[in-house]
Amino acid sequence: MTIEFPNLQFLVFACSDSRVCPSHILDFQPGEAFVVRNIANMVPPYHKTKHSGTGAAIEYAVIHLKVENIVVIGHSSCGGIKGLMSIPDDGTIEAVNVSLGNLLTYPFVREAVVKKTLALKGAHYDFVKGAFELWDIEFKISSSLSF
Repeated sequence: MTIEFPNLQFLVFACSDSRVCPSHILDFQPGEAFVVRNIANMVPPYHKTKHSGTGAAIEYAVIHLKVENIVVIGHSSCGGIKGLMSIPDDGTIEAVNVSLGNLLTYPFVREAVVKKTLALKGAHYDFVKGAFELWDIEFKISSSLSF
């Protein structure tokens, strides 16, 4: 790792909830991950003319830092997800999968995934049980996007 350009391998999206600390959960040391925290750890879809802090972070991490993995971490008892969802269960895993799909709407993310220089991973942290689950989603990338 250098001062100017750290050799980061991970971009991590996590909730702003103070009960969830991604560096602690993943045992990252300073300089090992570029972390973005927002309410409900949601990644919005790419929009060519509407820019967001989340989109800027994705672009910076993928294009300039050349991260090799993007991990979206949902967690148990997420108030942000409960506020967004109208389904009876907590919906956190589904929300993570939606964010993973939204990541593929970013052209530079999609290109890196196709080239296999970038992997997308979903995760769920149950802070009550102390359990962590990590998964990959198989994306079928063609002219039309599906997974």
